[in-house]
Amino acid sequence: MKNSIICSLICLFAFNISVGQEVPSNAEDTNPIKVGEKLPKAIVSNMDGKEISLTSLVAEKPAIMVFYRGDWCPYCMRHLAQIEEIKGELTEMGYNLYAISPDKITELQKTVSKKELSYTFVSDSKMDAAQKLGIAFKLDEPTVTKYKGYNIDLEKSSGQDHGMLPVPAVFLVSKSGEILFSYTNPDYKKRLSTTEILSAAKEAQSKS
Repeated sequence: MKNSIICSLICLFAFNISVGQEVPSNAEDTNPIKVGEKLPKAIVSNMDGKEISLTSLVAEKPAIMVFYRGDWCPYCMRHLAQIEEIKGELTEMGYNLYAISPDKITELQKTVSKKELSYTFVSDSKMDAAQKLGIAFKLDEPTVTKYKGYNIDLEKSSGQDHGMLPVPAVFLVSKSGEILFSYTNPDYKKRLSTTEILSAAKEAQSKS
């Protein structure tokens, strides 16, 4: 009986450690979903504030999902503006294009209006999608404080206190929910070029 109790406590302790390690504390330790795997069931919100499933975004057409850190990130905004330039080509190839970030709906609306972006924006403010895709990481307190020194308030932007960000990523997903292409880079300054996105989209189209 005593041994059984000790074993249970050890197992519980190990379980708590593993749960605490589910979201890594730095971008380099993330484990993104791989090509060939299925898009996970996750809840996000559309621009009307309605909760929808991530998989619903590919119900009618294959999709290109661009995960970015937020409106406050100049590298993200530059990348989104570049992607806007190839939106027409991607649409002609039959893809829907989505930009997904931890920003809450009101922040997304500001981004679309300010940057004159015409594709669909989705809020992952609770980081459900980013976590299930393996691209979420939790910032440490010194980094959060440093960001606030730059007038970047992640809690205000997302409306949540999880302290998480996604590693910038581009996923190409089929109608069946299969990941056809995946690009992530822990270095947020390095982004996938529009040429590379178009190339990946064309290659996936030729295989379908």
